[in-house]
Amino acid sequence: MCVCASLTSNSAARIASFSFLLFGAAVLGSAIPAVDKRVVQSLNQQAFAEAQQRDPTATRAFSSVEIKTSSGQCLFVNELSGDFRANLTPVQVVGCNGTTGEKWDIITSGKHNNVPGTMLVVNTLTQACLNFDPRRNPGNQVILFSCGGRGDGGGQVTNSQLFAFTGGAGPLALTPENSVTTCLTVKGNLIDQTSCSKTDPNQSFTFGNTAPGPALNNSLNVAPSAVSSTVVDPPSATPIDSGSKAVEPNVAACQPVASSTTSPTVDQALESGNTAPSSTTSSPVDPAPQSSNTATPSSPNPGNDSPIPVSRAGGFLNPSAAAEANQRDDTATRAFSSVSLKSAADGKCLSVNPTAGDFRENLIPVELVDCTGAPGEKFDFITAGKHINRPGSTLIVSTLTEGCLNFDSRRAAGDTVIMFSCGGRGDGTGQVSVGQLFSFTAGQTTLPLTLNSVNPSVCLVPDNTGRLDQAACDNSTAQQFTIA
Repeated sequence: MCVCASLTSNSAARIASFSFLLFGAAVLGSAIPAVDKRVVQSLNQQAFAEAQQRDPTATRAFSSVEIKTSSGQCLFVNELSGDFRANLTPVQVVGCNGTTGEKWDIITSGKHNNVPGTMLVVNTLTQACLNFDPRRNPGNQVILFSCGGRGDGGGQVTNSQLFAFTGGAGPLALTPENSVTTCLTVKGNLIDQTSCSKTDPNQSFTFGNTAPGPALNNSLNVAPSAVSSTVVDPPSATPIDSGSKAVEPNVAACQPVASSTTSPTVDQALESGNTAPSSTTSSPVDPAPQSSNTATPSSPNPGNDSPIPVSRAGGFLNPSAAAEANQRDDTATRAFSSVSLKSAADGKCLSVNPTAGDFRENLIPVELVDCTGAPGEKFDFITAGKHINRPGSTLIVSTLTEGCLNFDSRRAAGDTVIMFSCGGRGDGTGQVSVGQLFSFTAGQTTLPLTLNSVNPSVCLVPDNTGRLDQAACDNSTAQQFTIA
């Protein structure tokens, strides 16, 4: 677990203790049979119910069926082998015994699938979708994640969960739309990924009670669909895992799939497990490694044993997870340090409340308040560093939380502007996210808040509830902000 040097001794001690507990759990877990292996002792039922919702409107080619390997074993999910929302769970291979974790729905259309010739593979125990994320560590790239690609269940369609499907029970290959030369395969007692091969029986799967076999009826050379060829913002694009809510240069993998009625948008600040690797940049997503997402939030307040309640996922602040997710970049170039950002219309200041987000201090709405000089009103303008590589841009970083101002058009209306881990991954391991790069010229002290690559026609503006929201740019004073 990576921790920045600037952490307080209390935070560092908590992280060390947290790491020790995780290590101990890993050692104990290694002796447990795969089917019983668990990472959390229980789910947060409220967060689980929000993140994993059954789509009653969906068209199901198969309902509650087993998925069998060529050797006749079944794909299985243990809901306690991922995080507290039953995300990031591995897919195990076990002898078929009819348990609930072995049952799957094959969805060909619905709220999370609008692409003909594809399917979602949904576990009926957790209602999470089979997901391929090439950015995750090798051996941990095939997971179950909230359908739609956002950890809180608010996602729409993501091609990391769409698999080629021509109909029938198989045998067939499981080929994700975000990497059409990749096939899921059996490796030991887990499902992993490898290059597609028509002759490899480990890449063959069958739905239901049809006798398994090695023959594959899906072409392993599926031409990229319109979804997988959609590339938003060519010079940059990457991270995807946003819990509640986030693509790399010229890579379509794991980018959100545009709906039939809207234009493609960058999948930003999603707490999901879906993104593609990129050499330099990425858009927010939260494919957080399990090490940062698995503990039930336990957050004691330094000097106080009482947990700190938070408004979103997790219930309580987890200082260890927050410190890991939001790290100060000491290498960065700061055009301004610890400044206020005031609305030119009424002089109110942008403000961040650390308890208004989730347990990692992500997904925090940005409010406009009467200026008092409070820590939540202070921001750094970063023009170069580990999370920014584009001239003419700036990150706007809260000095209180170290999270970045972030625009995510995929989120619900009224909640598209949030603070999120710089780099766009909820666990703090993201690189560069285009949803966090705001247009900026050296020397500017008054400016509109507009993203210079995602959608330069969208400006961040105060809404009638006192929060920062989005609107079409109009060059009015109401859309200008002053650095003070």
